[in-house]
Amino acid sequence: MKRLIILAIYVICLALTSNAQEKQTKSTIEVPEWVKNFKFSGYGMLQYQGEDTEGNHTNSFNLRLLRMILDGKIGDFDWRAQVQGTNATGPGQPTVQLVDLYAEWVKHKEFKVRVGQFKRAFTFENPTHPITQGWYSYAMVVNNLSGFGDKTGERSSGGRDMGIQISGDVLPNKDGRALLHYQVGVYNGEGINQKDLDNRKDIIGGLWVMPIKGVRIGAFGWTGSRGNMLDPLTGVTRSVEKNRYALSAEYDKDEYTFRTEYIHSQGWGASSAGNNVREIDYSKGDKADGWYVFGIVPVIKSKLHAKARYNTYRSDKTWENSKTMYEVGLNYFFNKRMQINAEYGLVNVRSAHKNHNFVDVEFDFRF
Repeated sequence: MKRLIILAIYVICLALTSNAQEKQTKSTIEVPEWVKNFKFSGYGMLQYQGEDTEGNHTNSFNLRLLRMILDGKIGDFDWRAQVQGTNATGPGQPTVQLVDLYAEWVKHKEFKVRVGQFKRAFTFENPTHPITQGWYSYAMVVNNLSGFGDKTGERSSGGRDMGIQISGDVLPNKDGRALLHYQVGVYNGEGINQKDLDNRKDIIGGLWVMPIKGVRIGAFGWTGSRGNMLDPLTGVTRSVEKNRYALSAEYDKDEYTFRTEYIHSQGWGASSAGNNVREIDYSKGDKADGWYVFGIVPVIKSKLHAKARYNTYRSDKTWENSKTMYEVGLNYFFNKRMQINAEYGLVNVRSAHKNHNFVDVEFDFRF
């Protein structure tokens, strides 16, 4: 009898335990896989800048920009949404806008497909992060001829546009490192957050070889247009052609970065770059070019870098209207998420026949 009682108690306990486990299992919420692969990040860039241009001395603190980024992964797709706040239009007139929104099929590194709004497939410098780029701004020729404050007058787009792009890394060596990269994109041609205004698409492509680890040598081509531009000679609107190419070379390894690029553009521009101006300015000619070369080297590894850059832009491809900057500076890293960048530049504006001084100090942080 005693054994039967013990056995009954054991069965009851087993049943109760099983029932509790079942209830616990039912109450557990299964988190979707895409939520597990969700990431929020961002960064801020605070700036002090001064110039002693004759008759127009300036010095000011400035909020260069704030970025907030959402990244995620759903199956074989990566996605990104990025919002930017900046003081680009002037004190008291900040601009907040969506800069990135895209999804990319990444199942095969040899063939990826990206759809949405993202960086144009043009130049090495365009897609670099504003903080890791290392300077107070991208090179003047990149700003003017790669969709930042573009020569055609489109609003400042950070080098972005809406469209579709294919890209890939191919020809792996014996160590599995790809020797060749390609990318081709089809875009509206109007910059960020803008529909196509002339039903003609921009086609941009790039190809580069990577013969040695850290080395890239490439070339880019761009053909397209910007629609709805006012022709002051006829009083009607028409499209403005954009035909451009870039030649690029870079070494980036072990905190040593050296890069040079030349960009050439054919096509009429607007009276003002980067301000959504839609009137053709024939006085500036239909050609422009520019180039830069820079080096950033570690003085104290992971702590202090020294830098120098030669930076030229010719708005009409003549020396008479060229602008050149000779820049030197230091970048100091408190840690991986916080740094100070400082630089001095001697600026030569050929048309003014004068030089002036330029200083920039930035405090940058990531979160």
